Amino acid sequence: MQEFKPNKQALIDLANARMQYGKYKGKLLIEIPEPYYVWYRQKGFPPGKLGNQLAEMYEIKANGLEKLIWPFVRK
Repeated sequence: MQEFKPNKQALIDLANARMQYGKYKGKLLIEIPEPYYVWYRQKGFPPGKLGNQLAEMYEIKANGLEKLIWPFVRK
């Protein structure tokens, strides 16, 4: 069984990722409200890195784990 090792840089990148288009363009993904992620999950996340980050942020928000992300946001 393989041991899970979190990728700290991926977490930092996710914490500082910004929405690239639409209603929340320029906002940090962590700042976008959960209902937006629920809508995207139903519609389907876009392909590529942003889509993966949106899916990851959906899981974080759906499980109430935002407090783990905020310390990695650059000020």
